[in-house]
Amino acid sequence: MDPGSYKSTGSLTGKPLLYFTSIFVSLGVFLFGYDQGVMSGIITGPYFLQYFEQPTRAQLGTMVAILEIGALISSLIVGRVGDIIGRRKTIFYGSIIFVVGGAFQTFAMGMDTMIVGRVVSGFGVGMLSTIVPVYQSEISPADHRGRLACIEFTGNVVGYAASVWVDYICSFIESDFSWRLPLLLQCVMGSLLCVGSLIISETPRWLLDNDHDAEGIIVIANLHAGGNTEDPRAKQEFNEIKENVLIMRAEGERSYADMWRKYKKRVLIAMSSQAFAQLNGINVISYYAPLVFEEAGWVGRNAILMTGLNALVYVASTVPPWFLVDHWGRRPILLSGAIVMAISLSLISYSIYLDISLTPTLTVFFVIVYNAFFGYSWGPIPWLYPPEILPLSVRAKGASLSTATNWAFNWVVGEMTPVLQELIEWRMYLLHAFFCCMSFVLVYFTYPETKGVSLEEMDQIFGDASVVPTPYAQDDLEAEIESDGGILRQRTSVEDEELDPLGVSNVSEEQAFINRRSVDKSDGQRSHQD
Repeated sequence: MDPGSYKSTGSLTGKPLLYFTSIFVSLGVFLFGYDQGVMSGIITGPYFLQYFEQPTRAQLGTMVAILEIGALISSLIVGRVGDIIGRRKTIFYGSIIFVVGGAFQTFAMGMDTMIVGRVVSGFGVGMLSTIVPVYQSEISPADHRGRLACIEFTGNVVGYAASVWVDYICSFIESDFSWRLPLLLQCVMGSLLCVGSLIISETPRWLLDNDHDAEGIIVIANLHAGGNTEDPRAKQEFNEIKENVLIMRAEGERSYADMWRKYKKRVLIAMSSQAFAQLNGINVISYYAPLVFEEAGWVGRNAILMTGLNALVYVASTVPPWFLVDHWGRRPILLSGAIVMAISLSLISYSIYLDISLTPTLTVFFVIVYNAFFGYSWGPIPWLYPPEILPLSVRAKGASLSTATNWAFNWVVGEMTPVLQELIEWRMYLLHAFFCCMSFVLVYFTYPETKGVSLEEMDQIFGDASVVPTPYAQDDLEAEIESDGGILRQRTSVEDEELDPLGVSNVSEEQAFINRRSVDKSDGQRSHQD
């Protein structure tokens, strides 16, 4: 890697660079939201139904939900890929795959081609939805991590809302372009992300974990110290991340089995948060909102219009967490959201059951309330929580499991919703209300609060801190961290050390680094410890 490529351009450093990068990578989850919502308006259009020969509810469910199969597979693979090639390159390849899948859908000649396109797009969506939250968490300071993650989720919902309104506008086109054009637009936006991923920097934690220390200090300085590599805060951040890397490296292998053995509680919490995000019923609305409104009495284009109005409220509801998540914390937001969502779903069910003249209006109102509180709570937090509670050594792998859980339950809900709407009708919403109640209980008793906690200090919250190996006996150990031309150098001298037959010191660089460090947190200056 060339350290020069990581030097900031112009005056864009510090918070402006941090927010610019965060908003840009949110385009990855924008694509995820767009792809989720774009099908909801298309599948009710007359030209789409005519072209695909009036597909049944089960066929529509398969076509919509098959994307989750591709996303599930790729999200399991991308944990390892993200560790090997880096977060930035994973975003690059994920966006390319997404564009290819979108092209298949746009120019589909039949149901088979459409399904292939949905699966390929799913591969891209799975990669992006897994790696973008990891990228976000690894560039964010502890006191802004929640806000930046919530901004990222807003990008997802903006994508969903954009797709609904594109569907509504294109519904006035009297040809097959009424459904092909919305699918083509996702290719355009995917191409923008692909190009932009070549500009953004790699995360400092991945760089340091792969011994690109010179590049790592430059990225840290650009993000958190105005580009000044000699700033005490930049040095302190580097020291804390690097020490954590070396401690975890000394622990040994980073397999999935090892992750499960050491961090089972964290992994289960991460997976459960994503599972309940789907079981709480959001994709009943995201994928099939026009069908929900048709069931309540809105017909044709009016159903899409109601979906569009609901989407605007949904976007607005994602803004309050920007300001609340780092002050209130994660738990209060999840708990309050679960309560209101359960009540709203129950009232949707009751309104459809009554089947009176006010049913269409009541249904729209309670769907909007439900969506608003999902956007404020169980929408953003499950994307923030997993990557922030998982340690660096297994963060990408753990995030891949939690995201795979999201896609697995996403597929179940997407596949079953059209069928359940026909079989049990209004009772379906009570099922999701029950899961909202269960999610409240789970959070109340098992989820710890993580606001304001740095990623390197998260093990103290869960009580599974790594044990640092016993220091080697050394007569003299001196370590310096100095800055020269923006490149961090570290120098460790050990006198009278024993060498093995190959001439390699028995005291590893990692061990020496761990054993010698004593950093003054207040001013970032180095101190020496005898």
